[in-house]
Amino acid sequence: MTYVTPDLSDDFPDLVQAAEPMFRNFGGRSSFGGQIVTVKCFEDNSVSRTLADEDGSGKVLVIDGGGSKRCALMGDMLAEKHAKNGWEGIIIYGCVRDVDRIAELDLGVQALAAHPFKSEKHNVGQFQVPVTFAGVTFRPGEYVYADNNGILISPQPLVSE
Repeated sequence: MTYVTPDLSDDFPDLVQAAEPMFRNFGGRSSFGGQIVTVKCFEDNSVSRTLADEDGSGKVLVIDGGGSKRCALMGDMLAEKHAKNGWEGIIIYGCVRDVDRIAELDLGVQALAAHPFKSEKHNVGQFQVPVTFAGVTFRPGEYVYADNNGILISPQPLVSE
């Protein structure tokens, strides 16, 4: 399904909030949306890595990496697992790597930047907690819609699947 965030913001002005514009699209899908699943971590992708094997149909993984630009929280192998398990997309307040390969996957990916270093693996992080960045709070169970125009969040679905 294709989402157009300007249309959604026009149709639901009192329902949606827009994230501050700081993200780049790295994935093969130019638009994506779904129910929010959150991870809060800093330079350690252990918790988000465990979610790659779960069914992500209708879901978007939102990773609060603290805005770190010192390493990537996702590379091509992890992105490929998410794509194979039906995740709609991933929003990372941090970096990705292997961007040429990620661009070929049927997965929406938005992040701050690309970085060649991989993250640590110390099993440090929180799952399904509200995370705040880019001027908005992403709450587990709410909805997010993203395209090349920006990112919107909503307490309820804006479109029927």
